[in-house]
Amino acid sequence: VQLQASGGGLVQPGGSLRLSCAASGFHFSNYNLGWFRQAPGKEREFVASIKSGGLSRGFADSVKGRFAISRDNAKKQVFLQMNSLKPEDTAVYYCAADRTWVAGGVYSRSMDYWGKGTQVTVSS
Repeated sequence: VQLQASGGGLVQPGGSLRLSCAASGFHFSNYNLGWFRQAPGKEREFVASIKSGGLSRGFADSVKGRFAISRDNAKKQVFLQMNSLKPEDTAVYYCAADRTWVAGGVYSRSMDYWGKGTQVTVSS
């Protein structure tokens, strides 16, 4: 199983970034996908999720209205569009996959599979 996140970088406050995650080694379309992040000195936290069929999504309150999640099952990719970025969004972002969808799509627990992260830094 492999999940590889990419697209991170340095962006000014108010800017946008689009993260991508390429998956392999499992039946992608059967899995729910999520993005999590971990800032220095803080615990990892849930950001967004999308159900296997792509029709349901969940978001952390801190990113609602600013972030969007999408997936391409044919290409085995999941995306996180991040707009109106704030310095507090600075973190390493990880993509993950899980067989079980949780109520509302807000994951307070870990997922089955994890990838390596990509650094997002929001700073002027």
